[in-house]
Amino acid sequence: MPLIEEFERSGASLFRWRSYLPFVFLPLVVVAAIRYPAIETNPSLHFAWGMISLCFSLLGLFVRCHTVGHAGQGTSGRNTKEQIAETLNTSGFYSVLRHPLYLGNFLIAFGIVLHSCSPWLVALFIALFALYYERIMFAEEAFLRRKFGPDFVRWAAKTPAVLPRLRRWRKAELLMNWPKVIRAESTAFAVIAIAFPGLEFLMHRMQEGTIAVEMAWYYILATGVALYFVARIMKRNFRRWARYEAILLKAAK
Repeated sequence: MPLIEEFERSGASLFRWRSYLPFVFLPLVVVAAIRYPAIETNPSLHFAWGMISLCFSLLGLFVRCHTVGHAGQGTSGRNTKEQIAETLNTSGFYSVLRHPLYLGNFLIAFGIVLHSCSPWLVALFIALFALYYERIMFAEEAFLRRKFGPDFVRWAAKTPAVLPRLRRWRKAELLMNWPKVIRAESTAFAVIAIAFPGLEFLMHRMQEGTIAVEMAWYYILATGVALYFVARIMKRNFRRWARYEAILLKAAK
């Protein structure tokens, strides 16, 4: 099989499991947090490091929410069986980057890995993430090129694949679709809200033998869990209203 076809085939296979890659690193993050705690040496610096790490993950969540919320229907979803694209997104984050959702994934997971205070794990994560998503991006772009032809080529020629070119920012053409964001990103929000306090509990437990964690992490955990359950309730209501809307539209016809 030619190498270009092998890249596309392997990328299509990896595409189905792309949402689960960060969870592969979870055991390594736990091991790093237990073996290499850096708390007693400078508690205030450790807390500041945790806040910086959290900001990386929140930035990734923002990128994902903005991208998903302003993307056209039938695009930028969490489909796993096959590539789907009803339209070619070229505005919003898609005006500065060809794969903004994967940048969001990277930042969310990078923040969690960074919080482990383990340089070797950060380096390993960056290397494996790049290798894994390179094939997926190759397969996605091959699909988009076949489907949209010259439109894709013109957009890809001026839009970088990995590092955003912010000076080319163009306002999103579609209004924010909050129901779509809540349906798609509530799980990512919960992962962030649980992962950071969880790592803090582990670090303090192994370092001091107690769970004397800064109160800020308790607030983050409580707020995150509460908002997640609110989002779950809203998701059920969205589905219910979508069914009602479909019935009404059918009856009107």
